[in-house]
Amino acid sequence: MWDRNQMASRAALELADGMYVNLGIGIPTLVSNYIPEGIDVTLQSENGMLGMGPFPTEERIDPDLINAGKQTITELERTSYFSSADSFSMIRGGHIDMAILGAMEVSEKGDLANWMIPGKLVKGMGGAMDLVAGVKHVIVIMDHTNKSGDSKILKECTLPLTGKSVVHQIITNLCVFDVKQDGLEIIEYADGVDRKQIEEATEAKILN
Repeated sequence: MWDRNQMASRAALELADGMYVNLGIGIPTLVSNYIPEGIDVTLQSENGMLGMGPFPTEERIDPDLINAGKQTITELERTSYFSSADSFSMIRGGHIDMAILGAMEVSEKGDLANWMIPGKLVKGMGGAMDLVAGVKHVIVIMDHTNKSGDSKILKECTLPLTGKSVVHQIITNLCVFDVKQDGLEIIEYADGVDRKQIEEATEAKILN
C-alpha cells in the first residue's frame, strides 16, 4: 500500500517534458517534490502564479507565498505573477496540459465530485470546475476508501459533481486505474496489494 508521498511520486511519473500543470490542494501539492530528473514542467496556480517550486520545508516557509488552496509554496527564478483573471484565461483557453486533483468521489465513467459535502464546511469549488472543463488531461490522487472504509470509487457519485466524464486516471493508495468508456482498468498495483483487496475496496466496474 502506498502512502501520500508514494502516491504523489507515482503521479509525477505521468509528467512529460514541457508540460504546463496545475496541482490541486492536498496530496497533489506533493507532486512538485517528485518531478523526475530531466523533466522540465511549469506548475500553475489559479491565484496567479506560473512556475511554482517544490513544496516548502519548514525552513523555507514564506507565509506570504501561497497557492490557491492557501498552502505555503516556493518560487523559482523563472516564476511569474499575474492576476487571477489571467490565470483562469490560461485554464479556460486550453493552455494547461494536465491537472492533478484530489477528490471525494470518482465514478466508473470518470465523473468527479471534489468540491462539497452537503452540511459540512469545506474549502469550496475554487478552480476545479474550470480545470476539468479546460485542461487536456485530468488525474485524481486520493485514498481508495473514506475514513469509514467505504469506497470512494463508485458506479455513480453521490455528492454534487464538479464535472462529468472528466477524469482520465485515478491514483490511490491501492492501485492506478485508467478510466475507459465502460469502466476502470487496473494498470498498476501498489506495493503489497493484490486484486482481491482492490475488488473489496471498489464499487465501480473493473474491466480487467
